Order: sequence, then structure tokens, then C-alpha cells
Amino acid sequence: MLPSFFISHGSPMLALTPGPAHDFLRELGPTLSPKAIVVISAHWASERLLVSTSAHPETIHDFGGFPRALYECQYPAPGEPELAMRLARELNAIPIERGLDHGTWVPLSLMFPTADVPVVSLSLPVTWSNQALAEIGATLAVLRSEGVLVIGSGSLTHNLSEMQVEGTPMPAWVGEFVDWVHGKLTAGERDALLAWEAAPQAKRNHPTPEHFQPLLVAMGAGDQAKRLHHSVEEGVLAMDVYAFA
Repeated sequence: MLPSFFISHGSPMLALTPGPAHDFLRELGPTLSPKAIVVISAHWASERLLVSTSAHPETIHDFGGFPRALYECQYPAPGEPELAMRLARELNAIPIERGLDHGTWVPLSLMFPTADVPVVSLSLPVTWSNQALAEIGATLAVLRSEGVLVIGSGSLTHNLSEMQVEGTPMPAWVGEFVDWVHGKLTAGERDALLAWEAAPQAKRNHPTPEHFQPLLVAMGAGDQAKRLHHSVEEGVLAMDVYAFA
């Protein structure tokens, strides 16, 4: 059975820039053989839960101010409309046509560079409770036994206003939050994670919640958490990856 994953996708430049997180995702992909992938990304925020039924989702370049090479990146993975419609029924989600945002295609382009695994995108209903987000994951959990990879794509920390020069040591306020999350996840203290806003330095690390919320979906879809990767980019972006087996 496949685990579910929480992946910190960091900057869109992750797609092109070698480094610890980039290299880790390149190594992780070949260890997995999913027949399809379901991704809930921080970059498709919504009020209602939506699901993309696109058979050929476009690559969305939903960012600005980056090098031309990044805008030339394409990730032509097929969609899986039949799976999408199943999820629409089981999750009471609204089916629409939508492409792959960078929270989806950037990590997948490293994990599965041949773009031959079908991808279904779910929106992130950012106004829902933490418990309701975890329950989305619980509904998705059955897919793991069917060879479908469930991914929550966000960032363990995400305060862009405090980004530092690359190579800057991680500030204590970032480390305090990272350590709290790791401790609660590995101890299985899910109730604490469902109240993560009360964690030390939570607001400073997440001025808005959408990059942490995908972790709750991934957690809901699996059981025991294991940290597979930890690194920090630009001082304040923790690039942690967790598997939930």
C-alpha cells in the first residue's frame, strides 16, 4: 500500500535548481509506482471543494518575476476523468476543468519527470475546519490500497516576507515551529495538530494557513508519520517531506 505524502514545494524555482529538496524529490519518485496521483495544493484555494476532470490538464504558471526558463516548463501529464468523477461523488466535490498549478507540477516534475502518471487535482477549501480537512484525507485513504498516490502539497513554513539570502541559517522562530510539528507528528498527537494555530510561532511561520493545511489532508489519509526529508531554503522555507503509512 502506498503511503500518503506531505510535500513542501517551496519556490517554483525548485523545478530547476539543484539542492537538497530538489535532489530528494528526484530520488523519491523512482521508489514509487503509482497508477494515478491525487494532489491537493496550496495554490488552488477555494471555498467549496472542487475537483478537476480535465483529461489533458494544462501547466499553469501561476507566479511572476522568475526566469524565462521556468515559464517554458511544461508538465503534460494526463488527467483521469473517471477517478475525478468518483471523487466528486465520494467527496461531494464540484467537478470543473482546471490545469495543474505549480504546487502540483513542480514537485511532480521532479518525482515523475516523464509525466506519464495521470494526475487529478483537488482544490483546498481554505475556510473549512482543520477537522474537515483531515476528513477529506480520511475519505481519500482507500485510494492508497488501489495504487493511487495521495499528496498534500504546501510548505512546512511559509513566510515570504521574511525570506533571507540563500544559505542563511534557519532562525530560531522557524526551528521552534518545525520541531513542534515534527514532535507532534511522530508522537501521533493528531489533536494537537488539528489545533496547530496554537503551536509556538505558528502565526509568524504561516501568516495565512493555506500552505500548512495540505499537511492535514495528507495526515488524514494515512497513519504513522515519518519525516523523509528536512532542509531549509532562503532561511525560512522548511522543505520537510512526510510520509503517512
